[in-house]
Amino acid sequence: MTEETPGFDEKPDVPSGATPEDAEPKAAPSEGAAPAGDAAAAAQTAAQTAGLTAQLDQVRTALGERTADLQRLQAEYQNYRRRVERDRIAVKEIAIANLLTELLPTLDDIGRAREHGELVGGFKSVAESLETVAAKMGLQQFGKEGEPFDPMIHEALMHSYAPDVTETTCVAILQPGYRIGERTIRPARVAVAEPQPGAQTVKADEAEAADDKESGGPEEG
Repeated sequence: MTEETPGFDEKPDVPSGATPEDAEPKAAPSEGAAPAGDAAAAAQTAAQTAGLTAQLDQVRTALGERTADLQRLQAEYQNYRRRVERDRIAVKEIAIANLLTELLPTLDDIGRAREHGELVGGFKSVAESLETVAAKMGLQQFGKEGEPFDPMIHEALMHSYAPDVTETTCVAILQPGYRIGERTIRPARVAVAEPQPGAQTVKADEAEAADDKESGGPEEG
């Protein structure tokens, strides 16, 4: 019968050349616990993503500001072009109006010569050429006998009463008026006639009498 030596536990056999630690059993890593290196890498990636997002927001903000500046500059340029074009047209119209205004006395002389039958020969050809050029530059003559008097385009130099008019009327054109487009450069100088005082009352009485006659006369009581 074999006797056991008290105080000594049996140990697993250790290969020769191995250390005692090799004989001790190692604990298995717990499942589900992430390595410390992976957590650090995830945190670093999140920080980089946040930084890139912030930079992207800054770029978008700067882009929006530059776009607004460009749109404002473009609008100012368009307004400037419109002002320049409007001023150019206005200056041209003023220059043409000034030139034609200086020619109005000559055109008046041509008109008087035509009325008296003196517009003949070479003078007639020159006068008609001048009138054609003035018309091409936009000059328009206005003012006719019999049209209602308009203080915006007529200048009354003579005044009279007439029984055959129902409103203030131009009965004679002393000097024609001229305009360029909608701009009057000289009003027509005219003689006007107003209805004869009391003529309206007489006409009203005549109209009433005519109505009574057509209806068979006034009703007898």
